[in-house]
Amino acid sequence: MHLTTSLNPALEDLRFCPRCGKTPDVDFPQRIMCPHCGYGAYYNPKPVAAVIPEDAEGRVILLRRGLEPGAGKWTFPGGFVDLGESVEQAASREVMEELEIEVELGGVVGVYSRANDRVVLIVYRGTATQAPRVTPEAIEVRAYRPDEIPWGELAFWSTELALKDYFATDSDAGAPA
Repeated sequence: MHLTTSLNPALEDLRFCPRCGKTPDVDFPQRIMCPHCGYGAYYNPKPVAAVIPEDAEGRVILLRRGLEPGAGKWTFPGGFVDLGESVEQAASREVMEELEIEVELGGVVGVYSRANDRVVLIVYRGTATQAPRVTPEAIEVRAYRPDEIPWGELAFWSTELALKDYFATDSDAGAPA
């Protein structure tokens, strides 16, 4: 079964202002403005923080997702940035939640977005400080050299782009062209 996901389900069928109940002006998918009470809300992509962790042998640690979206496919740890935390804090938290390890964050690998997606992904380099563990979110964990990456089994378009960018800065680029 294929489900089409709206870019902004909160505004898709909105007919009444959440403040006054009258008919608002909806500029789908970006905003709602109410000419009656002045209520306004803007909808923006959500920031997602992620880390490509590297082990002591220089291999990239990937996890097989245990949850949707992308269940059963490979990616690196990441998730939404919560209010009250920085992108860096979110990246470290997500690694701890998904792999139960701490990482030393390095520089930004890249920032990834598409006009038809609801997220902006910020990916960091990271150095694992211990061996990762399997969790409900990471049902399998493996460390890969560049030429071993399961390119055909990656969870997201951004996973592939970020890994290519990651390896492009290394002399041993194993990503396909």
